[in-house]
Amino acid sequence: MNHPAEPPRPERPDATTVVVLRDRRGAGPPALSPRAHGRPDRVDLPGTPPRRAPAPAGTSETARALAERTADLQRVKAEYDNYRKRVRRDRLAVREAAVANVLTGLLPVLDAVDAARACGEDAEGFDSIARLLGSCLAALGLESFGEPGDPFDPRVHEAVTSAPDPHRTTPSCARVLRPGYRVGGRLLRPAQVAVAEPASGD
Repeated sequence: MNHPAEPPRPERPDATTVVVLRDRRGAGPPALSPRAHGRPDRVDLPGTPPRRAPAPAGTSETARALAERTADLQRVKAEYDNYRKRVRRDRLAVREAAVANVLTGLLPVLDAVDAARACGEDAEGFDSIARLLGSCLAALGLESFGEPGDPFDPRVHEAVTSAPDPHRTTPSCARVLRPGYRVGGRLLRPAQVAVAEPASGD
């Protein structure tokens, strides 16, 4: 006859097992390592400037490359600015040269008008033509110079004759035989003048 199986009995602690119970009522909460919660080992105090994270690898190379590219762009910009200024100067020089060539070709016409007007031939008609032509050429920058009494300047005056004058202390233009012309800073032709020079003391 079979007997029913007995239920397993709970294991009893071995006689050699020692259970130690400690009183933790007076102890505080267990100290936790800062690393256990992902916090850094160092805790910054209030008012302490935050620490900078270490620069990732390759930052210095990137900064150097950026500086080189910036320098290249600045150099290209400076070269382009110089190019624009040079082109502007060249355009102005070409325009001034073209205007000077045209005006130089018209100077004999002005001389003929002045000569005819000086002879008294149809003075009223020549005066109107001379004024109209002069205003048109002045709009292009043509300027006449040379007046009696002007100090003689060999850079802009051509001395055709000279005579001593006891009333002069420096050489000056006594008469203007042919006016001079210039456009801007360019001399088209000097003025032909008769020069009055100071009388010698002999």
